[in-house]
Amino acid sequence: MTLYIDPPTWPGHGRLWSHLVSDETFDELHLFARGLGVPERAFERDHYDLPAHRYADAVRAGAVPVGSKELVRRLTDAGLRRPKGRPAA
Repeated sequence: MTLYIDPPTWPGHGRLWSHLVSDETFDELHLFARGLGVPERAFERDHYDLPAHRYADAVRAGAVPVGSKELVRRLTDAGLRRPKGRPAA
């Protein structure tokens, strides 16, 4: 089980955000997010959006920091990528 997080560089709603993903299953991603106290509403298609102030919490809990391109590559290689406009499998 490995979870990955990219740097909080994505702007939205007046703050910066990271993306948290799994390279195995959505179940493990949801379990990890619940353990951090991340609300379900933060899940978007294939990742959780985490505000910058929660980045260190996710890393301390075991998420592996990677760049954004690497995060997308790992998500795609795992077959879990759900781009906008495509329905969930």
